[in-house]
Amino acid sequence: MSTTPAQAKQSPAERVLGFVERVGNRLPDPFFLFVYLFAALAVITTAVAACHVTVTVPGTTQPVAVKGLFTGEGVRFLLSKLVDNFVTFPPLGNVLVMLLAVGLAERAGLLEAAVRAVFSRAPRWLLPFAVSLVSFQAHVMADAGIIVIPPLAALVFRAAGRHPVAGAVGSFACVTGGYGAGTLLGSYDALLSGLTQKAVTVVPVAVQPQVTMAMNWFFTTAAGLLLPFLGAWLTARVLEPRLGPYTPPEGTAADESAALTPVQRKGLRRAAIVLVAYVVVVAGAWLLPGSPLRGDNGSLISSPLLTGLVLVLFLAFVLAGITYGVTTGTITGPGDVPSMMAEAVKDMAGYIVLILAISQFIAVFTWSNLGTLLAVRGAEFLQSVHLTGFAGILAFVVLVSVLNLFITSGSALWSLVAPVFVPAFMLLGYDPGFVQAAYRIGDSATQIITPLSPYLFVLLTVLRRYEPDVRLGTLIARMSIFVIPFWVVWVGLLAVFYFGDIPFGPGVHVHLPR
Repeated sequence: MSTTPAQAKQSPAERVLGFVERVGNRLPDPFFLFVYLFAALAVITTAVAACHVTVTVPGTTQPVAVKGLFTGEGVRFLLSKLVDNFVTFPPLGNVLVMLLAVGLAERAGLLEAAVRAVFSRAPRWLLPFAVSLVSFQAHVMADAGIIVIPPLAALVFRAAGRHPVAGAVGSFACVTGGYGAGTLLGSYDALLSGLTQKAVTVVPVAVQPQVTMAMNWFFTTAAGLLLPFLGAWLTARVLEPRLGPYTPPEGTAADESAALTPVQRKGLRRAAIVLVAYVVVVAGAWLLPGSPLRGDNGSLISSPLLTGLVLVLFLAFVLAGITYGVTTGTITGPGDVPSMMAEAVKDMAGYIVLILAISQFIAVFTWSNLGTLLAVRGAEFLQSVHLTGFAGILAFVVLVSVLNLFITSGSALWSLVAPVFVPAFMLLGYDPGFVQAAYRIGDSATQIITPLSPYLFVLLTVLRRYEPDVRLGTLIARMSIFVIPFWVVWVGLLAVFYFGDIPFGPGVHVHLPR
């Protein structure tokens, strides 16, 4: 078989990425992936149950037996619990509620206007940092942030006389590589915490850990403020010099302006005033002695406010979105609000279908006690090879980073690994919030270059406005500049929190309370 010149000139990195693309393309759709895993789980649990396998959870004396799905008890469980497994699955309600509010704010134009406001005010020398900082908060817009922000970054870079490709590529790298970071909480946090909440029930513990949307907030805030400096430096000092001076292709039309209209600025001001007033009222009510928003004995951490943070954020996005929409005219009547929310739910139809498969898989995994067996045996294995400290969590980050190249859906990947690794690390004494924080690193850093990301091809289309001949290999080579630095700094920050015993969020430390 002859080798084409293009194949012969492939670098080792390109060959690895080519292998990832070929293997990933062989994987089924995430829905069918969990259908197949469910079928395999049914067979495995039945076989293990037939062997009368039991396991004793550390700290208990009663052995737990593995139960098989293809038994009378298993069939009764599935028939009676299938609907409950689906509708009570924590990530489903949390994510949908958040998406209703974020979808309203997005369709009213608030989120894009806020991004444009930051970009348009930044001086030329500060543009890389402004783009990086905004991109690291893009998870609030869900996947729409990956589509909206890089093209806007290209616009403002070109308007400032800088290379638009540097703006788009740098922004995309920061959005995807920092998807698990950021100072703001959004639907991604609701998704992860919901899955973590299900995973902690796999094994019994003396003290039930607190699982909330904000369980990683301190860690993600630190990452969302630190990593933009690195993203800006890589964009301005490494990527942009390699691109050289920008010469617009012949016949290229001028880009639309990234500046805001006076009406949009007025809408942003009013939305900001409403949002600040809302935060002051909520914070004041929370801090008020004897407030119903406080927990037992006046606790601020174990409080209804933090456990019900989804509603607090829902109202924040809705109030700001409606204020902006009414001011700018994107909302002309009461009927526009539910219509915009309904459009947001339409975009999540695929997610709802996926949750049907994921919820059944996790429910059977937990009910069968196979998760307990794997967690206990996994914890024993980590102890036997002395991977019970930071080295163990680092190995977990590496595993997730590799899997993320093939399974690009964050919900699918966390659904796959959380039921095993969260309880396994809990048995070693680690808080599930710490494990979830480590997962964020692997789920973000390698997302930058996986050729299986559909958004990579969206970015490629954007770049061809400025470089008509750019190809996927060139794009991935440019994106690869960011992967290792982001991964190393992410892990370094995790080490600082680990060895400094810094809380990852309200009430969440490295180790479980004893």
